[in-house]
Amino acid sequence: MKEFILNGLSELKVAADEDTAQALIKYYEILLDWNNRINLTRITEPQEVVTKHFFDSLTPLQTGLVRGKVIDVGTGAGFPGLVLKCAAPQINMTLLDSLNKRVNFLKFAADQMGISSGIRFIHARAEDAAHEDKHRQQYDTAVSRAVANMRTLSEWCLPFIKVGGHFLALKGPLADDELSDAKEAIRVLGGKVEDVCGVSIPYTELDHKIVIIKKVRHTPPIFPRKGKLSTLPPVEKAIKRK
Repeated sequence: MKEFILNGLSELKVAADEDTAQALIKYYEILLDWNNRINLTRITEPQEVVTKHFFDSLTPLQTGLVRGKVIDVGTGAGFPGLVLKCAAPQINMTLLDSLNKRVNFLKFAADQMGISSGIRFIHARAEDAAHEDKHRQQYDTAVSRAVANMRTLSEWCLPFIKVGGHFLALKGPLADDELSDAKEAIRVLGGKVEDVCGVSIPYTELDHKIVIIKKVRHTPPIFPRKGKLSTLPPVEKAIKRK
């Protein structure tokens, strides 16, 4: 497994050593153990976990925008945030999730992997934490993977980012369709779409993309809204009502 990880890291052009590979192996072991008690992932086969979770989580490093203070919104089992911190220990990573049992898993995994320094663990919903002064517009980069559609993700993530920072959304083949629906909302939230990058995941034929959004203006204070967003007015209509 170690050689498989190291070869994949090389293909991804991630500057990582055997210690990184060993930490990811430890992560895999802990993930499987805790998965017997709490629902963390449906993927459990070793090579699938490495490719579909670990390698996929590392693709944002190819953008050169994972730097400074980073927040992973809706991190779940730590994808992509904990994997990014493992491969790029210089970043300050905040892992945010709404379920305390997942936060407890992340704390334990980070400690056992030897990477707990420079990580904050936040048990909160994004729509609550983003209104707190200690989090609102305090991050250089926000990342999120497989959490929601672009419209919803943008409302949850853009309020965390400083003007001049970036939101990196890890998406599948429907990224362009989601983005077409969300562009006006992104503009209202203070973002500007910079690029949609296709990414290759070693040893797979997966068609994944990273949507890169730059924060160009302050997010209006009413966002993110609380409650089920699908039942609320679209972002662009909500702001017009104020």
